[in-house]
Amino acid sequence: MELNCEGCAGCCLDWRPLGGVHASDASVNSGDSSPVVPDHERRGRYRALDATYNLVPLTRDEVRAFLDSGYGDVLVPRLFESFADDPGRAVTVDGHEVAAMGERPLFLVGLRKHPKPVAPFGHDPVWLDACAFLDPETLQCRVHGDDLYPETCGTYPGRNLDLDRETECERVEAAHGDPGERLQDRSVPEDLPPPAFGPQALGSTVFAYPEPDDLRGVVARLEAGESTREDRALFVGAAAGSAPGMAEVNEDRAEEARELARDADSWVGRAASEWAAAAESAGGPGASAEDAPDPYRVEEDRGAPPTPGWDALYGDGS
Repeated sequence: MELNCEGCAGCCLDWRPLGGVHASDASVNSGDSSPVVPDHERRGRYRALDATYNLVPLTRDEVRAFLDSGYGDVLVPRLFESFADDPGRAVTVDGHEVAAMGERPLFLVGLRKHPKPVAPFGHDPVWLDACAFLDPETLQCRVHGDDLYPETCGTYPGRNLDLDRETECERVEAAHGDPGERLQDRSVPEDLPPPAFGPQALGSTVFAYPEPDDLRGVVARLEAGESTREDRALFVGAAAGSAPGMAEVNEDRAEEARELARDADSWVGRAASEWAAAAESAGGPGASAEDAPDPYRVEEDRGAPPTPGWDALYGDGS
């Protein structure tokens, strides 16, 4: 598996407003008011309730590591809506048939995406939803090579290749480049971790929320992209309090995790507020970001770790 990631970051941002979206990425929702959810975000018979593009699922241990590092404000849950006529695998919350184990809604925890001024694929700078850790100037990950770097990111797109599923590299190539420009080698790595959504995933990457009544109003806000810090902390706590192979949650550990998530005040959360305000003022996703605030001031002045740049990795070509 050999990738050319320079100037891309297609798997780290929602580049659909730039055009060239595949038919397979069209909305799978039934109403005009629903968010546009790309079809490749489905998991079997279930579709993501939110419209986040390429959410990175974290393991329980990764959730705990982000919390312990003060990044509880980076974490966001994802629930799935079931269209299967199977009452044993769904529970109704806020009018949605949410995928569940018994009465316990099932969910993932991933990394938040928020607007940033980026210029992928040689495009002029525009506002696009991007991973919280993406440096908007170098288009590199600020935690790459760090202990916090998610396993999902480090092995992408190995699992797609193993399952013969389209990769984000290929979607980018089809819309903005030549075949083979980004995904240069399709060899499947020999050391792939277990699938994140297999039978062994319960309590490790797929979590069960213990009390569906806690989620009245919360699920509606998640679908609308309007979740609050408290909403997100509920799920983060349940994930951190989970154990592999089990649906039960250790409430003491969960409450400790909820407190960490509520109290988190990382550079990510503070920068996100400024980015969101600037993006809204400019016109939202896809709008020109020529007049965006200086990324160094918004992120690194607030404590964001720097990235090395591509010359440091590949040389400057001279």
